[in-house]
Amino acid sequence: MKKYLILFALTLPLSIWAQYLLPNEEIIYSFETKNGKKMTLVKDKKDEYIQYRFGNKTKVEMEFPAARTKDSWKQFSYRSYHRGGGKQNAGMDLSYLSFTNNNYQYQVYNSYYAEDASHSTGVTVTDNKGKETDIPGIYKSIKGNLNSLDESTLIVKENTGL
Repeated sequence: MKKYLILFALTLPLSIWAQYLLPNEEIIYSFETKNGKKMTLVKDKKDEYIQYRFGNKTKVEMEFPAARTKDSWKQFSYRSYHRGGGKQNAGMDLSYLSFTNNNYQYQVYNSYYAEDASHSTGVTVTDNKGKETDIPGIYKSIKGNLNSLDESTLIVKENTGL
């Protein structure tokens, strides 16, 4: 009986994590929020789909898109701007992933500014009346790299105009 309890205790964290990452997936970008939630952007290891997941530690409260198909890549847009040169050149690294779900615009962001060495990440949700809600992420909890989408040919890319 003791063996089963130990086995259960060891597999429980995996089952909780499994809701955010399936065996055929890998993390593109993930972080915990300051209000105890978790955001995970995953893709199938064979690039069959991309999916955004958000919720608390034990339950995924939102998955977008619902269908895990190749068309999922077209439902996201990505833009980034990178300027090197450090503090003296006001270097920066800005990345944004956007999508629309049920008349709400979602934007996952990651930014770094060399001038003050500041970092930020989170999700901004905008309703159909233009009201924005920012859900800040905990920078030290980041897994993956949103910039990895720079190399993807599957996702829609936007020109930043910067």
